Amino acid sequence: MSYIPASDRAKVTAPAIQARKGGEPIVALTAYDYPSARLVDEAGIDLLLVGDSVANVMLGYESTIPVTLDEMLMVSRAVRRAVSTSLVVGDLPFGTYHESVEQAVRSSIRFVKEGGVEAVKLEGGARRAAAVRAIVDAEIPVLGHIGLTPQSVHRLGGYRVQGKTIDAARALIEDALALEEAGAFAIVLEAVPAEIARLVTKRLSVPTIGIGAGPHCDGQILVYTDLIGLSFGHTPKFVRQYADTKAVIAGALSRYTLDVRTKAFPAESESYAVAEGMSDRLLEIDIESAGVSDERTA
Repeated sequence: MSYIPASDRAKVTAPAIQARKGGEPIVALTAYDYPSARLVDEAGIDLLLVGDSVANVMLGYESTIPVTLDEMLMVSRAVRRAVSTSLVVGDLPFGTYHESVEQAVRSSIRFVKEGGVEAVKLEGGARRAAAVRAIVDAEIPVLGHIGLTPQSVHRLGGYRVQGKTIDAARALIEDALALEEAGAFAIVLEAVPAEIARLVTKRLSVPTIGIGAGPHCDGQILVYTDLIGLSFGHTPKFVRQYADTKAVIAGALSRYTLDVRTKAFPAESESYAVAEGMSDRLLEIDIESAGVSDERTA
């Protein structure tokens, strides 16, 4: 497929994503700042998720749980300023939709009004259906998320593949159907066996977007820093690294350090010159300064 300039692409909307069910695969990616979001948008990515994974990959937290809504809003504002065509989805952080349906709606409204997102994502299946329905009733599109839900890491006992038994597979299908019935325009499936993801995708009339869920979903999403090789620590099995940006940056930093310490940087071509005719006047200042220095020494 040839590259289409952003100016020639139509703005992606939640209904447009929903209409892609069974059609051209949906391309989704996370982004957390202006430069990365601009590159993602210009690459023609359909859906840009301002993910709560910013907690791990950008803010240095050990999990997604500590990140706050205020932190997410700051990130989403930077991302939104960079985007012209991708659908921008904000990831509701832990604790911003768990207390009540009313809290979920309030948090979602803040995300749209203050963060500039065009839809929100929340984790959980049937137990979150009432919140999804209320948010949709508030005119905000919702992206569901089931399977491995990182905000539930303590309950799940770690970051483990989900849906590995018959009962778990049935529960995943029930969760997906509950989210669809509540009005979710698409559902993320994370870390589930490919065959289970195929069954879930087949049962739904809304698209599935996989991350570690095999090739049968209606689309795929990855974490931006994983894709470009700028992550630290464990890399999940499902990640395909398309560049080794970490090595490129490390090499550039090493060369810069060496050039500064050996005075190879900055060169004359990287320095500003004085205006024509000032050299003689500067020489006078230099001589005057040398005289003052001699007097102080004496």
